[in-house]
Amino acid sequence: MADNDGRRPLLRTVVGRVLRRHRLEQRRTLAEVAREANVSVQYLSEVERGRKEPSSEILAAVCESLRIELSDLLAEVRLDLVGHTAPVLRLAPVAPVTPVTPQTPGRSGSVMLLAA
Repeated sequence: MADNDGRRPLLRTVVGRVLRRHRLEQRRTLAEVAREANVSVQYLSEVERGRKEPSSEILAAVCESLRIELSDLLAEVRLDLVGHTAPVLRLAPVAPVTPVTPQTPGRSGSVMLLAA
């Protein structure tokens, strides 16, 4: 979902939306989650509304309170953001490189590519 002005949403907006979705799916109140995460209800509300950009420590505490992995939260945020991005720029395929065979030492003009 794009913001009102048609631009891509801010990361904090999507993070808040995903956190709120999890909280509501669990039928929990802001007060319950905030208490367990050791943050104020006001702050958590602002995070959910995308008005505050929480630190990684706050996100981890809220995720723990919601019993979700931080990596799962970030994966959901990524999926949400991917739906808002412009088409990905795709580069044209590059022709395969022909391997260079070793030449006799001292022969000028030969190039040898070495790969590890």
